[in-house]
Amino acid sequence: MPRADARRNRALILATAKKIFDERGPGAPLDDIARHAGIGNATVYRHFPTRRDLLIAVYEEEVADLTDRGRRLLSDTPPADALFTWLSAFIAHVADKADLARSIPEEGRTALFSAWHEAMHSALSPLLGRAQKSGAVRSDIRPADLLALANGLALAGAGSAQTDRLLQLAREGIATPSERRPDGDHPESGS
Repeated sequence: MPRADARRNRALILATAKKIFDERGPGAPLDDIARHAGIGNATVYRHFPTRRDLLIAVYEEEVADLTDRGRRLLSDTPPADALFTWLSAFIAHVADKADLARSIPEEGRTALFSAWHEAMHSALSPLLGRAQKSGAVRSDIRPADLLALANGLALAGAGSAQTDRLLQLAREGIATPSERRPDGDHPESGS
């Protein structure tokens, strides 16, 4: 097990890299990350020998945060709200992290992306199952359907108000008849 200072340094590097990558993109110099973290370059390279290693670690942390959020939503949020809160977070993740994911070099990327996709599927499945069991969501909806739909919304780049409206329309579209709003009672488009 790494020493406490090594764990702190690793966490500091990841937090700083996430911030810098969010601000300047995944091509930001690793030396800038070290400087902003207040540590030496050697410390960054000791934890993450290559840019690829750091990119993967930052993205893995994002995926872990999203899967953890799904678990938390299962216990304290009404089923349909939990499902769509998580889908909204997934859409934001895809929209915000697409450049980061694409910047990971090809070597081994397919296996990583498969694992991350499986993690998203595993986070979504119990949320969807719970919403279906409660009668809020149609029983013929599959996790893959919602991941594809949410991915499309994220990549559409419609802006947050329009994305929220589209997600609400999707929510109404997969709701059971008893959960749907009356016709004409749709949220405003914001445009």
